[in-house]
Amino acid sequence: MRTTVGIIGAGPAGLLLARMLHRAGVDCVLLESRDRAYVEERQRAGTLEQSTIDALRAAGAHERLDSEGMFHDGIEIRFARRSHRIDFAALAPGRQVVIHPQTKVVQELIALNLADGVPVLFEARADRVEGAEGDHPVIRFTHEGRQRALHCDFVVGCDGFHGISRRTVPDALTRTFSRRYPYSWLGILADVAPSCTDLLYAHSPNGFALHSMRSSTVSRLYLQVPNGTDPGDWDDERIWDELSFRFAVDGDWKLDRGPITAKSVIPMQSFVTEPMRHGRMFLAGDAAHIVPPTGAKGLNLAVADVVVLARALTAWTEDGSTELIDAYSDTCLRRVWQAEHFSWFMTTTFHREPDQTPFEDRLQLTQLERLTAGGPAAAELADNYTGLPIG
Repeated sequence: MRTTVGIIGAGPAGLLLARMLHRAGVDCVLLESRDRAYVEERQRAGTLEQSTIDALRAAGAHERLDSEGMFHDGIEIRFARRSHRIDFAALAPGRQVVIHPQTKVVQELIALNLADGVPVLFEARADRVEGAEGDHPVIRFTHEGRQRALHCDFVVGCDGFHGISRRTVPDALTRTFSRRYPYSWLGILADVAPSCTDLLYAHSPNGFALHSMRSSTVSRLYLQVPNGTDPGDWDDERIWDELSFRFAVDGDWKLDRGPITAKSVIPMQSFVTEPMRHGRMFLAGDAAHIVPPTGAKGLNLAVADVVVLARALTAWTEDGSTELIDAYSDTCLRRVWQAEHFSWFMTTTFHREPDQTPFEDRLQLTQLERLTAGGPAAAELADNYTGLPIG
């Protein structure tokens, strides 16, 4: 097989890249190790910032986003039994976020790519990438029980932290930066209407809590828990009691309860690998960087990567220009590190360390007072949360 761009991984990044390249007249083939049903049902959170909304609309992948997405013009912050709203409309005019599950983004992108005849090969396991340093790399993959080869001008690894793309880059040519946080999230899905209008971030003496939503009838909630927590150790009543405590404010607000349909524990990690390019192979999304979910940046960073890369590959196809290709890693990493910093800031501001001192408690509360006072700190939070421009 021969193509211009070989893409490994049919998550949102790989699928959106394929969509953008096809619309720009650039040939591509997308390889995905899992079957279509698995990919379309893979559960991931989905808080989309303004630049991601714009990218999906520009790619014509916005029908379900516009009809089913839950658009928000702010977030709510709670601490010391008080509630404060960060008003995006006032602090970041013209910018919103939307709650739209990643599964729906993936389903729409798959349908659009297949309808347009883009080769998306499911159950096609990429085994290795050869010749990334040369002009014509090759992806060796297994499909329908046969060993096959995809000859490319470029390879894009959208296959996540554990995929083969990142491991293809020689260790001697990369630098990695990482941090594992000393706590995790216990996440639940519950068949109950959300008890809040906006996403709700809570700081409490017992740790962090987040109230999000999947739809008008399904709530998604999270609790800070120690690393190594077994979700089976938390029965439903204990979860609801703890959430109610952490969200508590003075007044008549209460957290509505309902049947919990899913529980899982999510580790908290930051990770960046540099550079995001090796010869004619590019890394995008979780293959290159991971952020803790507190800042809601994971999916949005992946989209930003492929928007930058689509421009670069289109320019090369049209006139042979390598300027944007050569700038890809530096362009993306500037935005990646800004998002890493914001995610770290949100994480360390709202979570309690296992051995946190009263002095550190006071510093956190002071920081939260700054954020909710309506000055430059609030504007910076709104600017970062709704999404920085894509380079």
